[in-house]
Amino acid sequence: MKRLSVDIRLQTPTQLDVQLTCEPGQMLALVGPSGSGKSTTLRCIAGLLKPHDGVIESGGHRWFDSHQTLSLSPQKRRVGIVFQDYALFPHLTVAGNIALALQADQDSSAQVDTLLEQVHLSGLASRYPAQLSGGQQQRVALARALARRPDVLLLDEPFSAVDRVTRRKLYLELHALRRQLSMPVILVTHDLDEAAMLADQMCVIHQGKTLQQGAIDEVLQRPKNLSVASQVDVRNLFEGELVQAGNSFKLRWHEHLFEVAQPSLSGNEWTEGEVHWLIAPAKILLHQQRRPSRGDQENAVNAVVEQIITLRGIATLLATVEGGHGQQLQLDVPEHVLQRNKITIGQKIGMSLLAQAIHIMPRSAKKEAGNHDKSGLA
Repeated sequence: MKRLSVDIRLQTPTQLDVQLTCEPGQMLALVGPSGSGKSTTLRCIAGLLKPHDGVIESGGHRWFDSHQTLSLSPQKRRVGIVFQDYALFPHLTVAGNIALALQADQDSSAQVDTLLEQVHLSGLASRYPAQLSGGQQQRVALARALARRPDVLLLDEPFSAVDRVTRRKLYLELHALRRQLSMPVILVTHDLDEAAMLADQMCVIHQGKTLQQGAIDEVLQRPKNLSVASQVDVRNLFEGELVQAGNSFKLRWHEHLFEVAQPSLSGNEWTEGEVHWLIAPAKILLHQQRRPSRGDQENAVNAVVEQIITLRGIATLLATVEGGHGQQLQLDVPEHVLQRNKITIGQKIGMSLLAQAIHIMPRSAKKEAGNHDKSGLA
């Protein structure tokens, strides 16, 4: 089983200072804005670009080591890569495109048939790329990448050129295919929903630097600082103050004093003072109209509903919090919960901000990310 480890620096064409790891059978999503260095990182891993400094290692074998002046060619790295624009040869059939990547010891015809079956394209071996839909071309590109028997599979925004319906089908197919793959898979995407749906871990890159890598929920709901929070589009981001209350700390937010869980402050020791805090909209508990809160341990607040947006069965409520000095919280609830409680715009609701769901970040991190929307909408 071959673990991929990357620790590289590059000056041009894009400045990079990237560290990441990906375990066998795991998918790691590289996310960040356009120009952040995601695709450049993939090109360095594949050997298409040479970093100025660092190490790239797969399964204990060095592919690149600047201190030993070692840099294996792309052919020697056993990397399968799927590009955004498919990069198929138009004059070759589907079988011909895939056969180019096969090893000399492989039975070309049988292996092509096996790969086509794996990507749901059986029977299309004799067609040319121009005769295929965008989704079918992308499946051929994936089959060609897998034909190399790669140690690492790299996917560079593979779904961006297909329509939404086709993209959804490809998501499901890739999710099923992943159960058969034992190599590390790295997915470059700018779509956070896509990353959350497909990947096991997320690595946030901004301006060529790794900001945080971790499990999807950890990065999205517990970013280590404001820079990461701004890149993953967190909602319900506020300023507050940690205050000592006996042997524990509480969070003061305007007229509210919230209970908070206290394992760590984004890796730092807890001290009194100004902080940033957030809570994921899906982690806010809406009180049933006929059942009161269980008490202060739930951090119960009241609010007035200002907006309701419903999409694919999930309702997002924007509500102005009483005692919040005009600030608003977003909460996500299933549409049937909205209907059962007969919630409408202008209605007063109760909700709980559970201590375990409140995430605290150092106040000093604001310097890294600039201003944020104090309404709570990142």
